[in-house]
Amino acid sequence: MSPILAGADVGGSSTRVVVSDGTRVLGSADGPGAALRPERVLASAATIADVIRRALANAGRLRADAIVIGAAGGGREAEREELRQALRVESLADKLRVTTDIEIALEAAFGSGPGIVLTAGTGSVGVARDSKGAIHRSGGYGWQMGDEGSGYSIGRSALGAIGRAADGRSPATALTEAILAATKAGQLDGLIRWSARAGPAEVAALAPVVLDVAATGDLTARGILDYAARELSQLVFHLLPHFPDEALVTVACNGGLISPGRPLFPVLKVKVEEQPRLAMREEPVNPVDGALAMAQAMVG
Repeated sequence: MSPILAGADVGGSSTRVVVSDGTRVLGSADGPGAALRPERVLASAATIADVIRRALANAGRLRADAIVIGAAGGGREAEREELRQALRVESLADKLRVTTDIEIALEAAFGSGPGIVLTAGTGSVGVARDSKGAIHRSGGYGWQMGDEGSGYSIGRSALGAIGRAADGRSPATALTEAILAATKAGQLDGLIRWSARAGPAEVAALAPVVLDVAATGDLTARGILDYAARELSQLVFHLLPHFPDEALVTVACNGGLISPGRPLFPVLKVKVEEQPRLAMREEPVNPVDGALAMAQAMVG
């Protein structure tokens, strides 16, 4: 009988779980973000367990043979172990592994091979695995210290552009009407109040609006995307020295913000490939695939 596997991709904005028998998808479920934060791991565990349980139910199962969870914010062993212990109580699987969203993305993109994964969602980070298997990272310091080119950065830049346009310090932009509609703020005063209360995930949720406005040709929105692409490309360039012997290094994109087909991807591709040793992969990365492959390895 085929083992029942589950893979979870846990981010700041959303959580996705897929259940598989190793050859086909049996069920899936989506839920809110549950990235690990110090002193809030138990809340994350409750959200993750709920999404896993719903995915298993959609597959007609109560438990899995193996589950791999890749969680944003899971860089410290203390948080990963706390999450493991909390989820073991839920009795969701015989075997359970908690790792980082970085590791499952690398697995999905390159298996055990070398390459670079650039992630841009609520936050941003560049991660590389070199030819010896060592992991290196660039950025990923959170919305206060980094996350250049991220959804939060794009949303924050758009809010700033609207404020400057309202004063006449920069040109009028279609972003004003689009973001007033997206936030249901009504007028500028309402948007000021909204922005004062909004957290990083809410600001990051404005990024798709900016992408859509940029696609109409709005110069301000296009400028924001150009700046974001430049910042993201710098994360990649910083990782290239870890590949001294490779003639060509592949860069895979993770996250809907920079997926192929989205307005930011071609801008980013041009900037990244200004470095002739870098090549952008045209296929998107699905981190859950990496989690499922790791779960398969756990059961042999």
